[in-house]
Amino acid sequence: MSLRLAFMGSPDFAVPTLEALISAGHDVACVYSQPPRPAGRGKDLRRTPVHEAAARHGIEVRTPLNFKAQEDREAFAALNLDAAVVVAYGLLLPKAILDAPRLGCFNLHGSILPRWRGAAPIHRAVMAGDTMTGVQVMKMDVGLDTGPVMLTASTPISEDDTTGDVHDRLSLAGAPLMVEGLALLEAGKAHLATQTEEGVTYASKVSAEEARIDWTLPADQVAARIRGMAPFPGAWFEMDGQRIKVLNARAEAGQAAAGEVVDNMLKVACGDGAVRLTRLQRAGKGQMTADQFQRGKPISKGARLG
Repeated sequence: MSLRLAFMGSPDFAVPTLEALISAGHDVACVYSQPPRPAGRGKDLRRTPVHEAAARHGIEVRTPLNFKAQEDREAFAALNLDAAVVVAYGLLLPKAILDAPRLGCFNLHGSILPRWRGAAPIHRAVMAGDTMTGVQVMKMDVGLDTGPVMLTASTPISEDDTTGDVHDRLSLAGAPLMVEGLALLEAGKAHLATQTEEGVTYASKVSAEEARIDWTLPADQVAARIRGMAPFPGAWFEMDGQRIKVLNARAEAGQAAAGEVVDNMLKVACGDGAVRLTRLQRAGKGQMTADQFQRGKPISKGARLG
């Protein structure tokens, strides 16, 4: 059995779900993705990972800036869809789009709702020090991630996990979850659970201002924020006028002035406790372990990080 679908997604997080739907035999009639945008040193137009994946399969790709134009809404309705699958698309869908498919639009969301509704749920979960998160299949409504939930797959967040680590696990876990959800829909066996309004939090995009490390915070918060911003946008500090990214760290005991390096292996004092910087990156260089970093241009005990 198969459904006639539109797939709506943009980044690499969404690609495994698109591939899984195709492998499961569903008729992906059309893919919607963000428009190609300038990227790289040459600022050449670059298609999204989902656009590239769809092109490999010979699937039509549409890239509207939004769905305000009546002709774009009519073109979507004319696909005569059973359902639409939405994974990190990057656009809010108006009611006319949500209502067009026979069964509705179904989103793969990277948190356990209602915690972390919004744009950056994985970043915010790691930055907040959450110990558990997951991915859910949700039927979309006009609210921001407020629709009823069909299926959930959970994963723990360890003290060493970065946003990149959790992102990859959820991306892979979400693909079979969506296939399972569509099978339940097709069989008329889907159960949609209304979200509780208790514990609602919002995952706003991570701003550039947040990326500079605030050493005055407690060590566990500093470490969580560092891991939550890795690999993108990358938390950073300044040393000798150079910006250095920190891509992993762990909280440890220690006390000194906030931002002071307290040993020769990159242990840095915070407002309470200290953090051990374990993975770093200089501008224009690749990622390095602390050992590799210190064998280059080391940061010595007693230095103050800005």
